[in-house]
Amino acid sequence: MTMGWIINRVIVILNMIKFEHTVFALPFAYLGAVLGSLVVMDRLPSWGQIGWVTLAMVGARSAAMALNRLIDRHIDAKNPRTANRAIPAGQISVPAVWWFVIVSFLMLFIAAYNLNKLAVQLFPLAVFVLVIYSYTKRFTWACHLVLGAALGLAPLGGWVATTGQIDGVALLLFATVALWTAGFDVIYACQDEAFDRREGLYSIPARFGLRRALLISRWLHVGTVLGLLLLWLLTPLGGWFFAGVLAAAAILIYEHRIVSPDDLSRLNTAFFTMNGVMSVVVFLFAMVDVIWG
Repeated sequence: MTMGWIINRVIVILNMIKFEHTVFALPFAYLGAVLGSLVVMDRLPSWGQIGWVTLAMVGARSAAMALNRLIDRHIDAKNPRTANRAIPAGQISVPAVWWFVIVSFLMLFIAAYNLNKLAVQLFPLAVFVLVIYSYTKRFTWACHLVLGAALGLAPLGGWVATTGQIDGVALLLFATVALWTAGFDVIYACQDEAFDRREGLYSIPARFGLRRALLISRWLHVGTVLGLLLLWLLTPLGGWFFAGVLAAAAILIYEHRIVSPDDLSRLNTAFFTMNGVMSVVVFLFAMVDVIWG
């Protein structure tokens, strides 16, 4: 086992779990941690808490993505878009990925154990949601909402990490991120509409067609903006966060302007670039508000 082999394995794993997509969830996990601590505890979270939240997020997301690749490996092998993913391409073995999943969930549990009792109690629920998502495309077009719930656990988990409780504002933050995620996942699924129909898989584009799917995505993102505005009204966040909400709304509008039923050529820009930018923008404006607002 050489250093080159180890580096190659790490690269394969990072590509398999799309590590760069962590930018979607991690800023909202930090937002949940900071906002929860301010609203409930009237103070900022400790660096120790932020560290455990980071470990929990790395573990949860790594486990969820690796499980998705395991559960969908036969489907991925049939789809030209996904046939070159690590497992169907033979770059990594199924047992090796299972071990990676186990270690990732262990990281999540260790983080929860070092945070508080409620975090440990919610651990089985988090595992259930992260596991069930990959199966939902086999029986319901609402699979995008389940993915939304899975990603919504990031800010909710951050909130629980620093407060040890769940309240209405925490659930609002969860719902806002869930709607945002479901909206951009519907856009992403548009590229597989024909494949999903042919293979008998469920998705909003396969069920309703591209035009109505994109309309549904827009309404989900309207709900996202409304949720952010409610957070602004119900928390100590002020003018800077409101400016961040306006920026997020502008990003989402642009995202929907660059994709259409007749032209999906900029879908990856809409899916990854715009949503990655939006999550970072919302978090940064919130932090500016907390520090200087």
